[in-house]
Amino acid sequence: MGHAGAAAAAVRYLRSGPPAPVEALPRPELRCVGEDERAPVDPGEFRRVLGNFATGVTIVTAPAGPSEDTPAGFACQSFSSLSLEPPLIAFMVGRTSTTWPRIARAGAFCVNVLGAHQGELCRAFAVSGADKFAGVAYDAAPVSGAPRLTGAVAWIDCAIHAVHTGGDHLIVVGRVEALGATEAPDGPLLFHRGRFDRLHGSPGDGRPPR
Repeated sequence: MGHAGAAAAAVRYLRSGPPAPVEALPRPELRCVGEDERAPVDPGEFRRVLGNFATGVTIVTAPAGPSEDTPAGFACQSFSSLSLEPPLIAFMVGRTSTTWPRIARAGAFCVNVLGAHQGELCRAFAVSGADKFAGVAYDAAPVSGAPRLTGAVAWIDCAIHAVHTGGDHLIVVGRVEALGATEAPDGPLLFHRGRFDRLHGSPGDGRPPR
């Protein structure tokens, strides 16, 4: 047809009037999923299978409030980067956590990414009711003032951006205000199949992890 013929055909189509309306498809029926339709998943099996996904380990901290004697903090493996523009991260916390309300009141927090040598520190922050910061070296993160733990391989200083519900957990989205990392000759602390692990082979030696 050529360019001129195609242009003429387009003009004729446009002059022929509006096209006939397209009839909308029927809207699907919306309903709740019945109890008999839900695939039963045993909580123990869920934990066992998902435990095969190796994660890093963090300690999320917040500054002490006006009427509090110590900062807040808890061990958290459910952590992830979320967005580059704007810079956002996310972590998940149980809805029954006694530490989360203190972090929520602070409105800010610092994520400390633990090194392979900090397994005992992680265990100390995984308990409830104790003074978790007794004997722990830290300084203040530059924006939030939350504890920045000595020896952590990386830290991310955040303001709370949003909080969403997710079953028995809350999904906390943080807006990154400052961050940094240090050299970690022994690599990060990993959690895999219910126990701590580490990358096998020093960082940068060319050997893949186990």
